[in-house]
Amino acid sequence: MRHPRPPSPERSAELRRRFAEEARSERPDLAALCLLVGAQADGTLDEAGLDAAQVELDRLAGQLPFRPGSPEAWAVAVRDLLGGRYGFHGVAADYQRLESSLLHEVLRRRRGLPIMLSVVWLEVARRAGAPVYGVALPGHFVVGFGPESGPASGSREERVLVDPFDGGRVLSGNDAEVLVAGATGAGLRASMLEPAAPLDVVARILNNIRAWAAARPERSDVGLWAIELALLLPAHAARLRYERARLLVQRGEFTAGAGELEAYAEVVAAVDEAVAEEIRGEARAARALLN
Repeated sequence: MRHPRPPSPERSAELRRRFAEEARSERPDLAALCLLVGAQADGTLDEAGLDAAQVELDRLAGQLPFRPGSPEAWAVAVRDLLGGRYGFHGVAADYQRLESSLLHEVLRRRRGLPIMLSVVWLEVARRAGAPVYGVALPGHFVVGFGPESGPASGSREERVLVDPFDGGRVLSGNDAEVLVAGATGAGLRASMLEPAAPLDVVARILNNIRAWAAARPERSDVGLWAIELALLLPAHAARLRYERARLLVQRGEFTAGAGELEAYAEVVAAVDEAVAEEIRGEARAARALLN
């Protein structure tokens, strides 16, 4: 992917305002939030591009059969459309590409990370009226069809899991356990199958972008905006402020970074004075770099 130019400061401020507003709404729109993340990454994604992505999701949903029936029938119908006819899937190389975490690029390339392909599955299926939800397995996001809790074993309403990264393959037997074991080495717990809320999905997407940027120091700009968007979510880890402060120092913004380190140290001091003093030491070191 070419390094896209960032949006102008004015455009960026507007995108962040809209992101914060949507994240705090009564029913956050997952697609809208993901597209705003994409617009923050890619200054060429204008309002027409945002609208076009939503229209594409509507178009795909319109090609699903009307109310195919059981959760398994829904899963198969969406798989046949997205994974089959349109070829949405992922490969290992997608983990090295920023656009694999940007919804508008995933719609264009029909490739992406498991969580972003799952967003496509979720948004297309939801628009068509499917009982669908995301499942944030450790290391590998998948999609569920059917009731969100309590699988009715042996009935038509039993929950069905699919793997959009594998073209929408319907998971059977111990497939989910194998995915979790492969990612973490641990076993599958029932709590891992709970539906993922839209804001939790967005937070995980931003975590992926931060991880991508952390492995590429020359793209600290990407890491910075990903942190700043994560801080706009109603619930976020306080440590993100520490991460942002250190990133500012890394980028040579020593005064701003030191100030944020000192502010974070005051918060930490309420629970661990020794750690707070270590952070103050980092702030002093950052200020010394100005001399």
